[in-house]
Amino acid sequence: MTSSRDEKRAQQDKKKKNKGPGMFAQMKQVYAMTRTSEPRIGWILFFWAAAVLIAFVLLGILLKNWITWTIIGVPFALLVAVMILSRKAEKAAFGQIEGQTGASGAALNSLRRGWIVEQQPVAINPRTQDVVFRALGRPGIVLVTEGTPARVSSLVNQEKKRLKRVIPNVPVHVIHSGNGEGQTPLKKIVPQMKKLPKQLTQQEVHAINNRLSSLQNNMLPIPKGIDPSRMRPDRQAMRGR
Repeated sequence: MTSSRDEKRAQQDKKKKNKGPGMFAQMKQVYAMTRTSEPRIGWILFFWAAAVLIAFVLLGILLKNWITWTIIGVPFALLVAVMILSRKAEKAAFGQIEGQTGASGAALNSLRRGWIVEQQPVAINPRTQDVVFRALGRPGIVLVTEGTPARVSSLVNQEKKRLKRVIPNVPVHVIHSGNGEGQTPLKKIVPQMKKLPKQLTQQEVHAINNRLSSLQNNMLPIPKGIDPSRMRPDRQAMRGR
């Protein structure tokens, strides 16, 4: 009898571990991560939440029903605080990985549904550590580079030639990540990609992805130190959960 209870407890504990942290635990993690780069985040959240709540209370006083409007204002105050925390967390996450090799690939991991992102670089210069990451979506192929635009252009041209052999009629866009002239800051890469005009259907995207899989056999080995899957920005923070 005791052994069966122990087995049930073990199974329950295993299920809890598989589920991962709950919503409040996730928020706590996001807050702790944000606080490392924004020590005043607690006061900032308190100020805006209080401002929203006070606005609802004043509205309730004018309408002679402040209790009801205070109750309504509480969730709105919490929502504003969560939204601000989300933006601050996104900024903190990008700040932690900016300047590291593979940072642009990590930024691509924050793309939502509709995009297919290669987790590893599709082109690499082992000597200079210049890399090119690739994403596929309804706008077409997007190549995101790391390295000075003039130096990484040879890698981009090589990748374009490979793509043209497999998918000659698919548009290819290039975004140079970085803070220099002609480059896009890390936090603006995804917004810039979302602004690109949609030229493909979702069915075409999946068909193109199947054809791109034939390129994987020609990939170079990934140098050490380039693993965007280990340096992803917090997705919950970016989606405002």
